[in-house]
Amino acid sequence: MMKQVKIRKSDFHPVLKVFVYLVAIVFTVLTLYPLLWLVISSLKTNTEFQLNLLGLPQNPTLSNYPTAWRLAQFDTLFLNSLFFTTASTLLVIALSLMAGFAFAKLRSKATPFLHGSFIMGILLTLQSIMVPLFLMSVATGLYDTRLGVLIPYVGMGLPIGVYLCTEFIKSIPDSVVESARIDGASYFRIFASIVAPMATPVAVTLAILNVSGVWNEFMLINILVSRDALRTLPVGIHKFSGALASDHGRQFAALTIGLVPMVVFYLFFRKQLTKGVSAGAIKG
Repeated sequence: MMKQVKIRKSDFHPVLKVFVYLVAIVFTVLTLYPLLWLVISSLKTNTEFQLNLLGLPQNPTLSNYPTAWRLAQFDTLFLNSLFFTTASTLLVIALSLMAGFAFAKLRSKATPFLHGSFIMGILLTLQSIMVPLFLMSVATGLYDTRLGVLIPYVGMGLPIGVYLCTEFIKSIPDSVVESARIDGASYFRIFASIVAPMATPVAVTLAILNVSGVWNEFMLINILVSRDALRTLPVGIHKFSGALASDHGRQFAALTIGLVPMVVFYLFFRKQLTKGVSAGAIKG
């Protein structure tokens, strides 16, 4: 177990503290400025864009938002994104934790091969499997179905999920599992009552990775479904880069609509996200 070293603010030289604050301020400005510019641009009319592309709106209007919402059918797209993101995240976390527990604590001769099969999935890129996934989806009758989208999303999240969960659960002392077994607890009871609660940090890490990945995913959903009733927010936003590309106000309004849920997710779970990033991957 690595010894944690506490760093006090008084340990920093005043000049170093000023430099650190300046770097933090510059980083914050560079991060927030594009978001602020996006929101401001969504309040401009097409006439204002033509007169001054980068200028501030002279007559701010919110009319771009309801129009963009109606044209892209964001009510349906939003619910689809919420369903795919929530369902895939919960499944990835549950399956990864169970597989990680098995690989870390229930070792057998098949463990290295099975664990290695999952880890190899990390090397696969989405671009390299898009065509096989499409052909398999059509051959199995899962094309243009929710299940046909959900299964690949879960499959793409499992390799890194199993790897992180296995490494984290390995750090849990074997004596904990052995003591529970001596007391008569089944492996499922041990997993549900002991291992899963202790693995909360890595579960939060997986939630961060999966939510951001699935919510913003575009290529896979675009090739696995053809009905608008099953498509998600990124596909709807993409509509504004085609025939509606000249309608800048509505285009920026659509981008803002797609961005808001991720910002809310971060603000609402910011403490859990910070803990998950710092303690989720590998426990020293």
